[in-house]
Amino acid sequence: MAKTDKLSAVKGMNDILPGESARWEWLEAQVRDLMGRFAYRNVRTPIVEHTQLFVRGIGEVTDIVEKEMYSFEDKLNGERLTLRPEGTASLVRATIENNLLYDGGKRMWYIGPMFRHERPQRGRYRQFHQIGAEALGFAGPDVDAELILLAVALWKRLGLTQWRLEINSLGQPEERKAHREALIAYLEQHTDVMDEEAKRRMYSNPLRVLDTKNPAMQEMVNAAPKLLDYLGEASLAHFDGLKAILDANGVPWTVNPRLVRGLDYYNLSVFEFVTDLLGSQGTICAGGRYDYLIEQVGGKPAPAVGWALGVERVLELVKELGTDIPQPVLDAYAIVPDVAAMPVVLRALTQLREAGVCVQMHTAGAEGMGSMKSQFKKADASGAHFALIFGADELAQGKVTVKSLRDGQGGAQVLQSLDAVAVWAHTLQSNA
Repeated sequence: MAKTDKLSAVKGMNDILPGESARWEWLEAQVRDLMGRFAYRNVRTPIVEHTQLFVRGIGEVTDIVEKEMYSFEDKLNGERLTLRPEGTASLVRATIENNLLYDGGKRMWYIGPMFRHERPQRGRYRQFHQIGAEALGFAGPDVDAELILLAVALWKRLGLTQWRLEINSLGQPEERKAHREALIAYLEQHTDVMDEEAKRRMYSNPLRVLDTKNPAMQEMVNAAPKLLDYLGEASLAHFDGLKAILDANGVPWTVNPRLVRGLDYYNLSVFEFVTDLLGSQGTICAGGRYDYLIEQVGGKPAPAVGWALGVERVLELVKELGTDIPQPVLDAYAIVPDVAAMPVVLRALTQLREAGVCVQMHTAGAEGMGSMKSQFKKADASGAHFALIFGADELAQGKVTVKSLRDGQGGAQVLQSLDAVAVWAHTLQSNA
């Protein structure tokens, strides 16, 4: 047969293999439990949406829509479709389509893969994963604060301490309009220090110019008109309310007047959790209020606020800090000298697994079951606490030998009746 070329994953789209996936499962378990305690309910949206959802929701002149989306034409019906680049627009679409706000506000969360065509680097991939929490139908700063406190509670659970919270207020559309006019007038006077990207954005999305990482523009950007100076009484009161709740809960924060976020749908509160341990990809969680997005996507006007965290970045931070993550450990490894014993062995193992015992069965290779010595080596290498020996002598008595592999005393062992699986299941779990 002709040799076929080896296929590999798409660049920037990574496999998550056993061992590493245990870290993901650990994080996901922490998130699920915490979301339940905060009364946030899980929602799952399709990976593919109509392209127009993101054009309308995220903004036509954002980097995501202009350069990063995986969009294509459905050959069957000509529809323009896109792999979701973020989760909020999809959740809002699902909320409107299913009329979820008919009886009041909803707290929801999601988890899943997102897709953006970027240059792959540490913490930034073309298929990446986000966990998001969104509260729709609530207007007050108390819910903004609740979401921030939810994130802080997660960092505490994960053992993450080296982070800082940056906050800002983008005000309301009319306030941003006045600031935009002043900002454009200011930028027009400083085009000599602006790079081509900033010049391109100056009229289409001038707020994003303030978010530049270009060192040559920092002095100019720092002196630019600040949006906070254009906020009215209501917007300032909302921002002050957020800060007061954070203070009362001992959450440190810093106002960053240049924090504008990269999506068009934000108003009032915006925030980012940032770390210095991950280089340029230091934002691990970010969000804010988007009171006009629901109407923008076709629903009845309703306030909303939310955040999303990058799973890969959070796990990188966990690894960087050396956080101890429990790895899955076998309770028992079943040693089976004779394949003819398999019907009895599998019946016993099924009962053990139903009782909550994690047990791995030795299986036959090309040359049979292998020697007892080789099976014991595999049992020891598996990390199991116990070996279950289904030998001919044991089975003739209707029993199994339970041998400890981790007691440090050469392996104490006892005979157990096959009719008393529940009894030795308890022994395996309590001594593991």
